[in-house]
Amino acid sequence: MRQAMQLAEEAHEAAEVPVGCVFVHTPTNKVIGSGRNRTNETLNGTRHAEFEGIDEIIQSVFFQEEVKRRGGVDKFWADVTLYVTIEPCVMCASALRQLGIKEVYFGAGNDRFGGNGSVFTVHQE
Repeated sequence: MRQAMQLAEEAHEAAEVPVGCVFVHTPTNKVIGSGRNRTNETLNGTRHAEFEGIDEIIQSVFFQEEVKRRGGVDKFWADVTLYVTIEPCVMCASALRQLGIKEVYFGAGNDRFGGNGSVFTVHQE
């Protein structure tokens, strides 16, 4: 979570909503991706911290090798935990659910757009 906080500070310094996140491959306890909000910088409303991290992971050699070794993308994401400074919004929570992320830990709820319990429970059936 400390790394996610540093990324949130970077986002704030860049005039972004201060959200940062870190994805951890649970079996190896290795950080495999991270992100911070970049919606203002890119003029793209989908560039939330979680999407930045997911894109970093998908482009990595580690991801490509693990998907081949494990026999599928869904099996890869089942071993990933997300640490994020603020509860994922509905859009991000939906993406995380569709990927099948193992667990999501967040530092504070999102009373306006939270998708993991504060407003909506996208992560549950």
